[in-house]
Amino acid sequence: MPTVARFEEVKAALWSGGTYGVQSPLTDEVVMEAEQVLGVVLPFSLLDVLRVQNGGEVSSDWNAFPTDQPTSWSADHVPFGELMGIGHREHMVSLLDTPYLVEEWDLPSPIALISGDGHCWIALDYRDCGRQGQPSVIWLDTDLDMELQLAADFRSFVEDLTSDTTFVGDVDGAAR
Repeated sequence: MPTVARFEEVKAALWSGGTYGVQSPLTDEVVMEAEQVLGVVLPFSLLDVLRVQNGGEVSSDWNAFPTDQPTSWSADHVPFGELMGIGHREHMVSLLDTPYLVEEWDLPSPIALISGDGHCWIALDYRDCGRQGQPSVIWLDTDLDMELQLAADFRSFVEDLTSDTTFVGDVDGAAR
């Protein structure tokens, strides 16, 4: 399938339909605030996805990303159960929380966290491309001090998402 079609297919069906983690609809003002707080330019492909729905739980059709090496989660994939939106909804984590979370969990910088729970994160990594560049997507495991590049950019990351049901075996704890 051509990558444009694949990206559009996943983008249209990414969300689970629930309201947990969903921020208010994305506006240009909120994007500008996020880029100022984070000190980076967010990828157009991420903003394109967040304009459909500003964060929340990901559909079970797209809740995993394949890996070629084991992680603390699994021998062959990492989870992608939610995508952080951008906003200030009470009791909801957002991309705007990245500076605090980077300091709290002693994570590398500059990055923008897009999914995770404290022990494991998926992030946009600006260290090689610079704050204005096109960031790669990485997996960070704070317990094992592990870092793994997942995709060259966010669009490629979205295009390679799949269901965790496509993987056989241990779903939790390959390296634990």
